[in-house]
Amino acid sequence: MSSSYRFSVIYKSHNQMTSAHQDPILTDVRNHIATLTINRPQALNALTHDMIHEISLRLDDWAHDDNIKAIMIRGAGEKAFCAGGDIRALYDAAKRGDGAEQEFFRSEYALNFKIHRYLVNTGKPIIAWIDGIVMGGGMGIAQGAPIRIVGGRTKMAMPETAIGLFPDVGGSYFLSRCPGAIGLYLGLTGQMIKAADALFTGLASHHISTETAFEFDYALDSLVEWDLGAVPAINEIVKKFSSTPIEPAVLLPQRESIELHFAAKQNVTAIMASLETESSHWAANTIATLKIRSPTMLEVTKRQIEAAATMSLAQCFRMELDLIKRTFEHGDVIEGIRALLIDKDHMPHWQPENLASVESATINHFFESPWSIATHPLRSL
Repeated sequence: MSSSYRFSVIYKSHNQMTSAHQDPILTDVRNHIATLTINRPQALNALTHDMIHEISLRLDDWAHDDNIKAIMIRGAGEKAFCAGGDIRALYDAAKRGDGAEQEFFRSEYALNFKIHRYLVNTGKPIIAWIDGIVMGGGMGIAQGAPIRIVGGRTKMAMPETAIGLFPDVGGSYFLSRCPGAIGLYLGLTGQMIKAADALFTGLASHHISTETAFEFDYALDSLVEWDLGAVPAINEIVKKFSSTPIEPAVLLPQRESIELHFAAKQNVTAIMASLETESSHWAANTIATLKIRSPTMLEVTKRQIEAAATMSLAQCFRMELDLIKRTFEHGDVIEGIRALLIDKDHMPHWQPENLASVESATINHFFESPWSIATHPLRSL
């Protein structure tokens, strides 16, 4: 079976079946590689709670299956790997007040942690094929994979501050480990980046062009050197097909300005004041972006990412779950989702409305865990 035919079977036939069967998670095993396809292309492969549960179960099954040597995670269709969580469902849950949104995030973070630790715990590498839109919850799945492949269609971002949230799903961990202040810049602004910048920041490990995807897949189908170990065998193929993105990195020439304005600043107000000293389109656009974000969540995000730099992965996820509870209590996230995704008036009424009115005590409260160590929902991580 040719590689192009295999792709046709997985992505065309399965996508056609979706309307009839509504199966949001598809799986396929070939040549000891299990492929998991997130299959909601009409929703840019956004994750529901049931999908998160299903992905976790599949990974558990494959962890104990000696026939499986490696895992591939993809998104159905040509547009997206995964654009994030099903925000509308979270909004509805929060409005009901039954706590379902809290359980969604607990399950999601547990899955994210499992993916991060999968290779260590099982010896089986995960390949995330992220040649498309990858944002929010999609980043949470992708960033745990040791092999994160971007391509010409990659559009990557952590845009949570736009809806009054903070960069979660492990964003504390992976953004704080980007070069210098770049992770803080990406977390505060939600700036979208493409393949070259994903490589530069360390948010991707390899670039493989969209045009050679079939050949890459065929090479995986044809792999026979499993006795050498899955990691070196897979790495050899990935290395063979890796290339340099055509579009250059945009963040690299902005690096000096990002460090100047975002590094070692007391608060977001100081960042804004620093940006105002630079007369460039980039600085003006950055100021304009920050001005329409939730002032409270900007300050929460700044402290979150800076604190995470010295925290373990498990500590980061526990902190994020603490922040989720406080964020929904505060309410800006509900207002942000309403303004951007429900009513779509793009006129959120943040509380408070400006940075100057954000009190230190309010931010401190976000970082006070609602649980003891013994009762924390993610204590087992």
